[in-house]
Amino acid sequence: MRYLHTMVRVKDLEKTMAFFELLGLKETKRIDHEGGRFSLIFMAPEGQPECPVELTYNWDGDEGLPSDSRHFGHLAYEVEDIYALCQKLMDAGVVINRPPRDGHMAFVRSPDNVSIELLQKGESLAPAEPWASMENTGHW
Repeated sequence: MRYLHTMVRVKDLEKTMAFFELLGLKETKRIDHEGGRFSLIFMAPEGQPECPVELTYNWDGDEGLPSDSRHFGHLAYEVEDIYALCQKLMDAGVVINRPPRDGHMAFVRSPDNVSIELLQKGESLAPAEPWASMENTGHW
């Protein structure tokens, strides 16, 4: 058995792809199903095409999205510099739901409310502001 991918349904494909691009993922494959009126877009970190997230987009919409999505759990990505990535996301208008106060872990949400865990590669960074004193926002 081997891991293939994680699938999430998305409501706004362009917005969701832009979010995952901010995280550093690139589109690796796209399948458009004319008959079924949906698209599957696979996005993966650079150099890791075997670890994609599959974005499933229904062309005619999906009125159930975005819902809480807590039943899904989360996607997790190891990052080179958690502070730099969180700052980049914040500058782009992404809410940091669980700031990296410990220099190790943060959570954000995609435009479709999917929880994304960011983990610092290697040792935790030293606690630093504004992260060290930043409160949680919403739930993650």
